[in-house]
Order: sequence, then C-alpha cells, then structure tokens
Amino acid sequence: MKILKGLLVLSLLSTLIGCEGQNEFREDVIMAGGNYVKADTLNLGKRIYTEYCMACHGDKGDGNGVASMGMSTPARNFTLGIMKFGDVVSGELPHDGIIKMHIKRGLKGSAMLPWDLSETQVDAVVQYIKTFAPDTWIGKDKQLGAKLEITKDPFGLARKSSAIEQGKLVYHMSANCQSCHRAYVSHEELSKLNQIAYGEKMTDFDPTLYEVKPQESDHGYVNIPPDFTWHELRSVQNLEDMYLRLAAGVGGTAMPAWKDTLSDQEIWAVAYYVQSLMEFKDSPKRKEFLDQIEGK
Repeated sequence: MKILKGLLVLSLLSTLIGCEGQNEFREDVIMAGGNYVKADTLNLGKRIYTEYCMACHGDKGDGNGVASMGMSTPARNFTLGIMKFGDVVSGELPHDGIIKMHIKRGLKGSAMLPWDLSETQVDAVVQYIKTFAPDTWIGKDKQLGAKLEITKDPFGLARKSSAIEQGKLVYHMSANCQSCHRAYVSHEELSKLNQIAYGEKMTDFDPTLYEVKPQESDHGYVNIPPDFTWHELRSVQNLEDMYLRLAAGVGGTAMPAWKDTLSDQEIWAVAYYVQSLMEFKDSPKRKEFLDQIEGK
C-alpha cells in the first residue's frame, strides 16, 4: 500500500513539473487559498522564470543558479516554501499581491532587481515559483494567512518627535531589539529608559550592546540583523512598509511578528524610530552619532 501511494505521488509530481526532456505542465492545479491555476499559466511562468530568474535561483529553484556564487545575499531557495517578506504573520503563507510587489520593486541591498513585467507575466511566474515547494503551496487544503492591513498612523508629521521618543523606549525596553540588532543609546540613556520602563536604573550592560548578533535561520544560512544606520532594509521603501514589516516579522528568521506583542501605536512608534536611524546612512553625522553613544 505504501509503495502504491508513493507511486501515485511520483505520478502527480511528474504531471506537475515534468521530467527530463518534458518541460510542459499538462494539468491545472489548485494552489493555497483555493487559487485555480491553469497549466498554460504555469508554462508561461516557467518560460519567464527560465529567462529572468534561473541564473540566480537555479533551474530547481534552490537558489544555486550559476550567478548566485559569491552573492553577499544568497538567492532565495524557493524549494523551502518560505517567503521572508509577506503581508501575514511570519510562518504563514502570504497573498500573491505582496509577492508580485517585491518582484516588481525588487529588494534593496541585494541582487534582486525590479522587473518590469506585465500583470499576466508576474502572476504566471509567481504561480510557477510555488511549484518548487508543492507540499507547501499546492492543494485545496492549503490556507493563506490572514492578511495584515496597514492601520491609520496615530502620530503623523505633527507628532513625529513624540513617536520617535516612544519608539526609542519600546525598541530598547519592551521589544529589546538590541538583543539581535544593536543599541542606539548610551549606557546612561539606556539606564534612564530602564528606569522609565521598570522603575530602576540599569547598572549591568551587555558587552555586545553595540554589535549586531548573527542569527540562525530556516533558509540554510546565518542571517545578519541590520544595523539601521548602515544596512538597506530589503523590503522597506517608506514608513508604511516599515510598519508592515514590524507587524508581520520576517519569515524563516529570528525577526518575530510584533502584531500580538506590541500595541498598534507602539509598532508605529518603532517604525518612526527606525526610520529616523536610517537617515544616518551615507551621512557624515553617522560616525559622530555612533561615537557619542558608544562613548568614544
């Protein structure tokens, strides 16, 4: 019985992705969320993928394309079925719209360039990419995560300074973001923040306070949390993107979804604070700022 079941699975996969010398999909499939995808769409997606994506992501979608060697940011391994930047809580399956957006916009600080594809083309390649992880994406029983909406900004430009100050407190205290990233306040200010948050001054400081801490990931490589004054944030182009990334987290990494841990106002505040730190990138004031907080 097990042998028969195995043969049926192999037969299904052969129908879906073809075999050596057979490159066309012959059957329509149902993707996660009940998305009915025609074989013609998958065949179009494969042709587009082969032309534009295979050099980096590989013919098997495993991120081992000929152009991937030496990349500082590894090409995404689609066979894992993990999307880093979604519009759902990390770990859940994202909606097609966010995947299409990243293909069209690209990912900053990586080799993933913006692609000028039509809606038909980008939809086709998204569906084809999913076939690299059939156990994750294919089947009417597969569910998409609940889509996170960008809520109304409770601060606005009029209260930007207040948002940054609150974000600084949340970042260094309740969210403890420096446990992976790094701190952006001096020992003295950190002690004051601790007194505000917990009623007592801090006297014992982590020796790695001003270092980013490499983290294990589910992507097969160590993930380096960004220093917000230096690194590009791959999926973030504006304040709203920042809010969504904080709320949703980053799939397959140590970056959690803060949606159910922080209040909505706190997430917006951290978004403002991180955006203020990003303004130091490529600025002559960056070194002065960091030297000052590190006591150099």
